[in-house]
Amino acid sequence: MLSKRPEAVSAKRSPVAAFRLVVLLAGLTLASCSSYDNSAIDVAVVGNAGDPFEEGTRLAPAGQLVRAATAEGLVAFDEAGRVIPALADRWIVTDDGQSYIFRLREGNWPDGDPLTADSARKAIRATLKDLADTPLALDLGGIDEVRAMAGRVIEIRLNRPMPYLLQLLAQPELGLDHDGRGAGPMTVTRSGKVAALTRIEPSRLGLPIIENWAQRTRKVQLHALPGPAAIEAFNEGQVDLVLGGQIQDFMLTRSVGILRGTIQLDPVIGLFGLQVMRDKGFLADPANREALAMAIDRPALIAPFGVGGWSPTTRIVTPSLDGDLGTIGERWGEQSLEDRRAVAAARVRGWLAGQGGGAPGTPVALHVWLPEGGGSRLLFDRLLADFATIGVRLEKAANADGADLALVDDVARYPRAAWFLNRLSCRARRGLCSPEADARVAEAAIAPSPAERAALLTEAEAELTATNVFIPFGTPIRWSLVRGSVDGFATNAWGWHPLMPLSWLPK
Repeated sequence: MLSKRPEAVSAKRSPVAAFRLVVLLAGLTLASCSSYDNSAIDVAVVGNAGDPFEEGTRLAPAGQLVRAATAEGLVAFDEAGRVIPALADRWIVTDDGQSYIFRLREGNWPDGDPLTADSARKAIRATLKDLADTPLALDLGGIDEVRAMAGRVIEIRLNRPMPYLLQLLAQPELGLDHDGRGAGPMTVTRSGKVAALTRIEPSRLGLPIIENWAQRTRKVQLHALPGPAAIEAFNEGQVDLVLGGQIQDFMLTRSVGILRGTIQLDPVIGLFGLQVMRDKGFLADPANREALAMAIDRPALIAPFGVGGWSPTTRIVTPSLDGDLGTIGERWGEQSLEDRRAVAAARVRGWLAGQGGGAPGTPVALHVWLPEGGGSRLLFDRLLADFATIGVRLEKAANADGADLALVDDVARYPRAAWFLNRLSCRARRGLCSPEADARVAEAAIAPSPAERAALLTEAEAELTATNVFIPFGTPIRWSLVRGSVDGFATNAWGWHPLMPLSWLPK
């Protein structure tokens, strides 16, 4: 049971992210406390009760937050999504971009063993081995060798430049263990369903002593709750912050009153659309799969949510990223929605005729999986209406494994085409895939120049687009609820909100 916290009473203006919530955020003011104590800050993360205590390489958001707080890597993220020192206090990159040299801070692992280049090298190699069967391993595929150069100097050699290596090393999955334990910077204890996290005093980490440490920090109490329960807990003053909000629960945020806090939207990019799960029946033909993509009115899909500035796209890779050659544009740009639907409907009729028809007007039936929630019901209703215009009847599936189509809603870890292509690769095992596209990505990994790599990744996107195994909608939606008394939170492009900055008491 969450303990109820008093509502805040004074005002403070919220920062605005790259895109705004129409009506709800306009002119919104926050409440903030006039005085503070060192009581814990209560944070709810949308998910299931056991998420903070997960182990392994495929963690839910709450598990990722705990992992990042208790087992930092060479580098980490601050609240604004910037890479900051962690186990490494400084680093350099060689001119060719193929060697990153890190100097580790002075200090020990939790068991008292010294933090050395050799122990860190072993930890990094073990972590990379654990990630071998995940899509993240594809992102890290440019790592050639990890070397201990001196007592506290470690080198990561690459077989190709990786401009976003630091962002990858800051991911929670790259947190390092020594004898099964991470080096902080926080410790976690379990109290029922609550993960209580406490900052480790800096001198124990080999960092400078901070005066009045106990008076400047507080615990973070992490609760993993289903979306509706998290929003209710926020409205009741039981939690100060809600993280990990996605589209299925977004409409419930309208219950947040002006004195309780504000809704913050992260300016993220990523994959948001339908994965084709099987190639049977109607879905066996890529042209039929394209017909489904042609039928969708993307701006109207998000209109009920009232999110201004949302970016619809028919591309798999978010347009205008670093390395985008600009040779792949939006699909069907010369056709109106009505024209697209006419072409799509003709394909549906042609397929039905080839199957022996059936009763006149009998639609193709497909099953789609969407996560539970009011936002998903709105999405389903829009897709139901869109597909009906071409003679396809949409029904709900109980789970993704039994579906013809399944929602994919992932935030990009770094802003390059490779992330999108790796997440839809055959190795990711999400549904239908394209071995030909994977082959182009593999060729790009060993291409000798940035221009050749970009050209091969563009070919991979074109190949994957032609197979129509993924039907993109646009950018994902990520939201948080933030009380005015909360410091240490900022919207950012990764949608990542670490717990460490929240543990400082506001000044």
